[in-house]
Amino acid sequence: MSGAGAPSTAEQIDATGMNVVIIAGTWHEVITDGMIAGAERVLNAANATHRLARVPGSFELAVAAQAAFAGGADAVVALGVIIRGGTPHFEYVSSATTDGLTRVALDAGKPVGFGVLTVDDEQQGLDRAGLEGSKEDKGAEAADAALRTALVLRELRG
Repeated sequence: MSGAGAPSTAEQIDATGMNVVIIAGTWHEVITDGMIAGAERVLNAANATHRLARVPGSFELAVAAQAAFAGGADAVVALGVIIRGGTPHFEYVSSATTDGLTRVALDAGKPVGFGVLTVDDEQQGLDRAGLEGSKEDKGAEAADAALRTALVLRELRG
């Protein structure tokens, strides 16, 4: 499990007035819905305004994030699941998704919380989805990272 060494997020943050868009793929719905619930829980606890947009898959997350920023979002939480198969498709989609979301964040100068799971099998996704019995909650982690980074950027641009 990759959770070893994760930063402490025990300190509650106040993101009142922050506009966040959660963008989630529709593949592997049980896993993705668990991550959405975790992200929404973090955003609600921080008093951030948020909404959800669904896209067909992880490849489409970047263009939707770009549109969210054009529409005034302060941060995006990108959630998706890419499960390795027997062809190179996994590598292409994983790389394109990561590169696309990075480009969107840098072009916008705003954070994208990266909650895209790249896993070998469905069980690894379930273990990270924040569901009952999961070992990690990557949706919550992605939302927390997006909020904390947006607050740092706000302070730096003060």
